[in-house]
Amino acid sequence: MTPRRLRLTTTTHECDVAGLTYVYAVRSRRAGGVSIGVNLSPNNACNWRCAYCQVAGLVRGRSPSIDLDRLEAELEEVLARASRGELVEGGGPIRDIAFSGNGEPTTSPDFAQAVERVGRVVGRMSPAIPLILITNGSRLDQAPVRAGVRRLGELGGRVWFKVDRVTAAGILEVNGARVLPAAHLARLRVAASLCPTWVQSCFFARRGEAPPPPEVDAWVAALGALAREGVPVRGVLLYTLARTSAQPGGDELGALDGAWLGALAERVRGVGIADVQVSLAR
Repeated sequence: MTPRRLRLTTTTHECDVAGLTYVYAVRSRRAGGVSIGVNLSPNNACNWRCAYCQVAGLVRGRSPSIDLDRLEAELEEVLARASRGELVEGGGPIRDIAFSGNGEPTTSPDFAQAVERVGRVVGRMSPAIPLILITNGSRLDQAPVRAGVRRLGELGGRVWFKVDRVTAAGILEVNGARVLPAAHLARLRVAASLCPTWVQSCFFARRGEAPPPPEVDAWVAALGALAREGVPVRGVLLYTLARTSAQPGGDELGALDGAWLGALAERVRGVGIADVQVSLAR
């Protein structure tokens, strides 16, 4: 169980650290450096099917049970090698440890226990590294998931909650899920009450065209309503594509430019959310 030394860029991610099942490394645009990933979906299963997803062989389903002892041992080994400068070519600090991977992490029946195990390792070896849950938020109405998110908050972690669109048609088109927008925003409120939470949103071009203005207007309006309601959303992480989608029709999708994203960020600030961070394709 020895991870090989990685050569990472923001456009090509080596997620197959040799011999490891649950832990990998990426150079993340949003984290601004190297991020250690915790993949609770080694079966490539997700309950959503986002149009921009880069997971090849993605299937509908849930994440499996996790070998928690193996997860803990893999994370210990990766952090030890990172501390000695043996993990990533060119070195650089570890910016965060993120529950992300090849599917929705909160669908694993062991999600809450995985948060506890990861928190134990980080507290012992690298207490300054923040923990992040990157989630589509679909399971926040489940008590075990809420318990895991609450524990994440107690450990000083944060949630990046996916809100790409806020109409039923837009969510179906972009996220491949039949979701009631009001229910999705209700789950966002739950997340924000349990742990510091940022909205994470992906916008992209399709066949060279930017997203339809009514969809963008609805998204901005929903964020403004949350701000007026006093929901403690800490900010918005706004990004576009950096790599080609591995999903059907993915070759029709492309990155948006900085001017488009910058203008959208200003609109969000204008409705009451001051912290808007924009990540470009490069």
